[in-house]
Amino acid sequence: MYTHSSSVVAVKAARALTDLLDEEYPTAEEYVRALEQNSSALRRANPSHASLVTTQNEIVAAVEDADPDTVEAAKSVTADAIDAVVERVEAAKDAAAERVVERLSDGSAILTHDYSTTVLAALERAVERGYSLDVYVTEARPRHLGRKMARRLAELDGVDATLVVDSAAGYYVGEVEQVLVGIDCIVDDVLYNRVGTYPIAAVANDAGVPVCATGSSAKLVDGSGFRFENDFRSPTEVMREPAEGFEVANPAYDATPVRLLDAVVTDRGVRTY
Repeated sequence: MYTHSSSVVAVKAARALTDLLDEEYPTAEEYVRALEQNSSALRRANPSHASLVTTQNEIVAAVEDADPDTVEAAKSVTADAIDAVVERVEAAKDAAAERVVERLSDGSAILTHDYSTTVLAALERAVERGYSLDVYVTEARPRHLGRKMARRLAELDGVDATLVVDSAAGYYVGEVEQVLVGIDCIVDDVLYNRVGTYPIAAVANDAGVPVCATGSSAKLVDGSGFRFENDFRSPTEVMREPAEGFEVANPAYDATPVRLLDAVVTDRGVRTY
């Protein structure tokens, strides 16, 4: 499940469970057991994605709560639960994006980091309303996810996109009215997002530039029910030649205290700090 957006990951994981609908099971109990095992495997493979974990739990709970008597009944409940989860995740992203547009203004300059489908949707909607925007996009090394965002923004007539190296974020933050980033998840008072988010938020806070994080409300979770696990990726993403005499650290995410944010915008509303 190689992708960059936690919303997309959650949807793909939910749809992956549809493979079970084509399998044969002797009893409903064995089907539910297989569903639980497959869902657990998906959660273990993606421990950093809160939206995946919460939506997988919802699907399994819906089937267990229905207590189906037959395999066909269990499959029917599963299919309905998957459809409901996918529809809600996609609708939540759109609703959050609409709320973000309300916080933008024509002619403003924005800095964004990484590739967020919610941020992209918000900027697309702003352009549809006739806005012209200057958007600085950090590269998000070492996987260069910002390049994908810059390419998508360059396709929008109303956006003047500029790709900048990560270390130049502090240089350009003084040129913008707002920093806009996505959300991998928020656990209690900490935003976990693509590595590099924390220093950008800290620099913006020092410069008096507001920072807004946006995403589905499913990404806001209680720490008692979810434990974030970072993903330490291969050193070969950083350098191709062997590391001789030193280690290469390549964490996928960092932790930003929400006190550095001005707002968190989701489908359910706006939290200000």
